[in-house]
Amino acid sequence: MWTYPSTWANPEKKDPMKPKLAITMGDINGIGPEILVKALARPDVQELCEPVVLGSARVLETARDHAPLCPPATLVTDFARTVLPAGSIPVIEGPVPIPEYHPGRLDPQAGRCAVEWVKQAVGMALARKVAGVVTCPINKEGIHLAGYDYAGHTELVAELTNTRDYRLCLFADQLRIVHNSTHCSLIEAIRLVKADRIAVTIRLGHAALVRLGFARPRIAIAGVNPHAGEAGAFGREEIDELRPAIERCSAEGIECSGPHPPDTVFLRMLNREFDMAVAMYHDQGHIPLKLVAMDSGVNTTLGTPIIRTSVDHGTAYDIAGKGVAREESLCAAIRLAVQFAEAERS
Repeated sequence: MWTYPSTWANPEKKDPMKPKLAITMGDINGIGPEILVKALARPDVQELCEPVVLGSARVLETARDHAPLCPPATLVTDFARTVLPAGSIPVIEGPVPIPEYHPGRLDPQAGRCAVEWVKQAVGMALARKVAGVVTCPINKEGIHLAGYDYAGHTELVAELTNTRDYRLCLFADQLRIVHNSTHCSLIEAIRLVKADRIAVTIRLGHAALVRLGFARPRIAIAGVNPHAGEAGAFGREEIDELRPAIERCSAEGIECSGPHPPDTVFLRMLNREFDMAVAMYHDQGHIPLKLVAMDSGVNTTLGTPIIRTSVDHGTAYDIAGKGVAREESLCAAIRLAVQFAEAERS
């Protein structure tokens, strides 16, 4: 019978090279608790990191019905100073009252808990108590009903870290897509197609790949108009905004090209012609990634002083609590956080 690796079973034998990761449970009434216990039950994940869960110990224990091999929860206030019982997962609940567990139900208090757990996790990362933060899904309607005005994790983490220039980036094996804009209307996204902003997006994407070990990343910039504007026939954004940004970044030594027709550039990246693509708006980047990697995509925030990765899916209330949610995206998010942490340490 499989047993937990010795570094989990015996707190005195923790691997000092394993990065500590704060993992937030997200909305307790979504699939966050289920995918979390399924991920923490996997030997490959256990070998990668030393986790601390920001969430509900009670809900984690209930969710273990779907993954009995997940180590049990141990409630702690400071996991760095606590000697854990053999084979357990430290859970920090924080000061916010946790509502009853009702899978599939929209609950503003669950939304409040989800936000406050992210705040705690980011605080731990800023204080260097953990190497990074991995987040399970939150429900945007739930956090708005709780009184918060955040559009999502990306904006929340940026505010908590006082980061002005940040971008959402998606990873899934060969697909790496950094977004020039995300959670805004399409009209507003077009307004954000400006040379200065695009240049920042390219630089942030380039810096992320360099951190991950790419010696000279090849970055493709997608056009915003059909056929990348067709020399101005279908719009001038490519001529007036995208091309100047590309020329500016190229002069800085960044290997970037385009603007490329957006209907083919992602396939070309999938075929390894490029290492990353810059998408001009949310769906332009999300659709191709979810088409080929719905269960394994990772959402990360570039530009902040901390490592933060997340699943690239929502709370899925319709299947919450049924035991059918898949943990692959969360496992991929943990792996990417570890990759970034090891790159920082080297």
